[in-house]
Amino acid sequence: MEISRRSFIRTGAATLAGLAAGSSLLAHSAAGRELPKTGGGGAQSRFKSKAVDAAIAEVKAKIKDRKLAEMFAKCFPNTLDTTVTYRLTGGKPDTFVITGDIHALWLRDSSAQVWPYLPLVNRDEALKLMINGLIRRQAACVCIDPYANAFNDGPTGGEWQKDLTSMKPELHERKWEVDSLCYTIRLAYGYWKTTGDASAFDAQWQKATHLIYQTFVEQQRKKGKGPYKFERLTTRQLDTLSNDGWGNPVNPVGLIVSSFRPSDDATTFGFLIPSNLFAVLSLRQLAEIYTAVVGDKAFAAKCEALAGEVEAAIKRYAIVERSGYGRVYAYEVDGFGNYVCMDDANVPSLLSLPYLGCCAPTDPVYRNTRRLIWSKDNPYFFAGAAGEGIGGPHIGYDYIWPMSIIMRAMTSIDDNEIRQCVRTLRDTDGGTGFMHESFHKDNADKFTRKWFAWANTLFGELIAKLVSEEKVQLLES
Repeated sequence: MEISRRSFIRTGAATLAGLAAGSSLLAHSAAGRELPKTGGGGAQSRFKSKAVDAAIAEVKAKIKDRKLAEMFAKCFPNTLDTTVTYRLTGGKPDTFVITGDIHALWLRDSSAQVWPYLPLVNRDEALKLMINGLIRRQAACVCIDPYANAFNDGPTGGEWQKDLTSMKPELHERKWEVDSLCYTIRLAYGYWKTTGDASAFDAQWQKATHLIYQTFVEQQRKKGKGPYKFERLTTRQLDTLSNDGWGNPVNPVGLIVSSFRPSDDATTFGFLIPSNLFAVLSLRQLAEIYTAVVGDKAFAAKCEALAGEVEAAIKRYAIVERSGYGRVYAYEVDGFGNYVCMDDANVPSLLSLPYLGCCAPTDPVYRNTRRLIWSKDNPYFFAGAAGEGIGGPHIGYDYIWPMSIIMRAMTSIDDNEIRQCVRTLRDTDGGTGFMHESFHKDNADKFTRKWFAWANTLFGELIAKLVSEEKVQLLES
């Protein structure tokens, strides 16, 4: 029986620095405990931060809409409250962050879950150590297998050990997703730029980042299909790869194959464009670290060269003309001239590109793409009585992901659009005070994943961002 993210279906960075200081570590509670009924730490919290608690109090006090204020107070600390295990391993920080209702660490999710806390780390030593520990843990994970997307807390095995790929007991799942490695770089780079602390960039981290570069080059597939293949015995088409596990053919034009999307669904055409744009940014961030910290200019130059090659290929193969919209980014291409125009709610998405720093929100191609994907011409855009937004094949027809609505607000330059997004998020919580993976377009009480820490913390990041930008009026009813 398959147990995965979809098994829970229908179960019903703000600038905060200066808000608060100090934190303390609490004892870790059992892995399967109930969700906290409140958001502010307390006896149930896995990790308590006085800085985060003080930030919550200050932001909450500025929000006149009581429901929104309470939702923020529950959602923003949800990652700390429910998913963090912090310890010392060999005298160094070591942090394991589960995704919520699945007790495994996704490189993507764990990075995104702690990202909104980065502005507070310079005033919160324990919070700083916790994120430092996650950077170290992620490096260790990449060294185990750069092609894996999710990891166990030790060699415990799991339900996907029978997948037809090179599984190891340390792996929860081995779906090759370009963005997993990009997020690993993003967190390390963001932490370093915020704190100036380069202590995590040790020999293991350097080994991991060299593996990241090597994996990106392998998956350009210029010298054959590369070492990765994957098959799963399943009835779900997008949980396995065609052609004996290699996926659909690609023309090696310089782009990087991502066998799976951030949704953990298989790609149709292997060159996933949001993830390739993310890779360009990540490689340049890696080059900056190797120049300024490691002192390896030769490797930095290799990263810069690969970023330039991928960027040039995106401009040549991934920008297409779409009637009524002009030049837009395709979601996936194969290098043979085939492409698909759509978007999926998971980040990286085309919608999220400015949030990640891949382009400006005013970029003309992005603006055209944004109009396309937030319309009926995106096959995974849904609109109904409860709201409108983007979903994806991971859940299927008529289910909207709050993450897409959050990203629309995060990347918007229109206050009215932001206000509309906030109202929709407030009114589609299914009466729980939390975000979910998805909700039905006509009935928000029908939702998937009651415990999805990434979406919760991301919602908190949005609200804190609006308060810090003095746009509190957009949070009023």
